[in-house]
Amino acid sequence: MSIGARETGKAQADASALNRDILDALTDLVKRAGAISHSIAAGFGVAPSDLLALFKLDGVLPMKELAQRMGCDASFVTVIADTLERQGLARREPSQRDRRVKNLVLTPAGIAAKERLMRELATRMPWCYGLDDTERQCFLSLLRKMLNSPGGDDHAPESGLPGTAATDRSG
Repeated sequence: MSIGARETGKAQADASALNRDILDALTDLVKRAGAISHSIAAGFGVAPSDLLALFKLDGVLPMKELAQRMGCDASFVTVIADTLERQGLARREPSQRDRRVKNLVLTPAGIAAKERLMRELATRMPWCYGLDDTERQCFLSLLRKMLNSPGGDDHAPESGLPGTAATDRSG
C-alpha cells in the first residue's frame, strides 16, 4: 500500500471516528434536552407535546400552522388544544377571514405559563448554562447551517442499513 493510500485511509478513519463522536454527543444532548423537557412538562402538569405547543404558540395561530410548526398531524393538535383549554392556557376561536379555520390563542394564564416556560428553559437547557453568549450564537448558526443545507435523506449515499434503499426491497 502506498503512503498516499495509507494517509487517505487514516483520514477516512479519522473522519468516521469524528462523525461517530458527533453523533454520540448529539444523541446525548437530545436525550438530556428531552429529559429536561419531560421534567418541565411534569412541573406544568402537561405532556411534553403540550409544552412544545405552548412554546410554539405566538399570538393568534391557526391550529393547522401549529401542527406544521410542531411537525405533527393536525388531528393531534386538536388533542393538544383540548388539554391547553382544560388547563386554561389557551382558547380556540374562529378565524376572522375564514370561519372554518380555528385559531389557538394563549390566554393571560397561557402567556404567564409561556414566560415561566422560557425562564425554565433558559436556566436548565445545557446550551444556556454551558455556553457563553458568543458560543450560543455560534451554536445557533451551526444548527441553522446544518438544517438549511441541501442534502439530507434525499442525497445520502446508500448505506446498506436496514430500512435504507440499499437493503429495503419491499417496494
